[in-house]
Amino acid sequence: MTNWLEYSSVVFSVIYIFLAALRSIWCWPVGILASALGVFLFIEVKIYAEAFLFSYYVVIGCYGWWYWKVANRGGKNGIAVVEMPLSMHLKLLLGGYLGTALLYYLLKVNTDAAMPLLDSFTTSFAFIATWLTARRILENWVYWMVINAFTIYLYHSRGLEIFALLSALYTMLSVYGYVQWLRRIKKEIQ
Repeated sequence: MTNWLEYSSVVFSVIYIFLAALRSIWCWPVGILASALGVFLFIEVKIYAEAFLFSYYVVIGCYGWWYWKVANRGGKNGIAVVEMPLSMHLKLLLGGYLGTALLYYLLKVNTDAAMPLLDSFTTSFAFIATWLTARRILENWVYWMVINAFTIYLYHSRGLEIFALLSALYTMLSVYGYVQWLRRIKKEIQ
């Protein structure tokens, strides 16, 4: 069952990231499906914070789908992209580190989690990055570059080689997404 869940989630995840980079609203239903499959997979391999995170992806996917639809009413040029001030990023970073510490404590004390610190770090910051994506914030891609680089090791260490490869691909696609969204901002300024 693990292989089927992993392969299916990966295929839908790759489709999701391409659609997101292209600012297509259809990234959200595809991402919801990919995430739902991931929830079951991560419970099976005891990466609980990732299972919780993928549950969040399902919920935020619904929000993102709705938000992008509302934000794009009447628009014909795709989803608008915005930038966030550095001061807000500093607050998000502080929140991410506090979230990491709290989640680490909860996993360490209450579960048999395999890699509680790394799992907590990637999960805490992925919550933030996903919210930034849903809100169409350009810098979400920078957060994803870092998170995806760390998840390569997390997944590889748990024998999820396909997900490790997916994270490597995601790291590269995060650069692509950043460039695409940055071009969009520059085009809107002109």
